[in-house]
Amino acid sequence: METNSRRNFIREITLTGVASICIPGINNFASETKAGQKLKAKNETIFLFQGDSITDGNRGRNADPNHILGHGYAFSIGSRLGADYPEKKYVFYNRGISGNKVIDLEKRWQTDTLDLKPDVLSILVGVNDSSSVVVHWEPVVTVEKYEETYQSLLEQTLAKFPDIIFVLCEPFILPVGKVEENWTAYHADIVQRQAVVRKLASKYNTVFVGFQEVFNKACDKAAADYWIWDGIHPTVAGHELMAREWLKQVEKRIKF
Repeated sequence: METNSRRNFIREITLTGVASICIPGINNFASETKAGQKLKAKNETIFLFQGDSITDGNRGRNADPNHILGHGYAFSIGSRLGADYPEKKYVFYNRGISGNKVIDLEKRWQTDTLDLKPDVLSILVGVNDSSSVVVHWEPVVTVEKYEETYQSLLEQTLAKFPDIIFVLCEPFILPVGKVEENWTAYHADIVQRQAVVRKLASKYNTVFVGFQEVFNKACDKAAADYWIWDGIHPTVAGHELMAREWLKQVEKRIKF
């Protein structure tokens, strides 16, 4: 059973966090004829998942389709959409890399993002940036540097693909393991990065996926380590929660 201290931690982050929202979208796949109308995904829509180890999910580094999307939320999303809409021939890419911070994404943005010409770009990055501050993992990425770099990546992408749909995913933590041991520092930093992602989602009128609230609520049903085994990396059940929330928010914007 979860300790009282852990329950207090969960209540704390729930109170300081902001609920998941989906912000109305820009004109991406097709012209909208009525306010609030969903955009219809075209055939062979390219979905790209970008981020760190949570997205990486031990993905394959070659064309082997058995392992190409890894074993995390990106796999679950791709498998469902691919199986439900085979006639659409959707294309799914996973370019998450374990250990990446936003500055690492910046270094490989051309080859691992722009060159793939995505129609839907899902980004989840930030927890390693937090760790760089908390445990002094060089190079340290301040919140200001995080926002500056993140926004630059969005701007670069929009300049090349003005009709792209961004899905900005909120970084998250739970009080388990080393994260719990450094909870005050981790929590103080991650909430600032969460605020940055919400701010950018609002500024660029994107889909926003609020994972923190999803995990907070899940802790009412099972202990934190049931969902995120080390405070950062989700379990199989945790990845399923992520996939469900991602689809829930994206389906408010896109008609598959």
